[in-house]
Amino acid sequence: MDHIFCIHQVLEKKWEYNEVHQLFIYFKKAYDSVRREVLYKILIEFGIPRTHVRLIKMSLTETYSRIRVGKNVSDRFPNRNGLKQGDVLSPMLFNFALEYAIRRIQVNQDGLKLNGTHQLLAYADDVNILGGSIHTLRENAEALVASTREIGLEGSADKIKYMVMS
Repeated sequence: MDHIFCIHQVLEKKWEYNEVHQLFIYFKKAYDSVRREVLYKILIEFGIPRTHVRLIKMSLTETYSRIRVGKNVSDRFPNRNGLKQGDVLSPMLFNFALEYAIRRIQVNQDGLKLNGTHQLLAYADDVNILGGSIHTLRENAEALVASTREIGLEGSADKIKYMVMS
């Protein structure tokens, strides 16, 4: 709760002097879209022991799904990408993938800074990019889209929202 209060105070201070541009991005089918082979490399890059990565890989290999509509259930089909819905590891694995994409962004240094560093807020599969101008916001959004595309994530065009606060 203290973090939210701190962010709110910084934004209020910024609003006193300038506009704050925000772009809210929602990633569609986020858990289903993560490229597993890229995820395994990300985990190793973050220093997760290879034995743990092998166990994670084993838990995701040869997984199958069925679709239920009413009382009808489809034949099973293989899942080659994505994370398991409802698996306790899936949120953490998704966070590693999104953190990797976020760290790869070359953030425009002229953008809005919260506490000197933050220009992007993320929760689950929602991201809020902040900027001091539409130009900065556009550059950072394009960098995020390019970075997340590598891991298989795609923004949902109909759920992207732009807001200016002054």
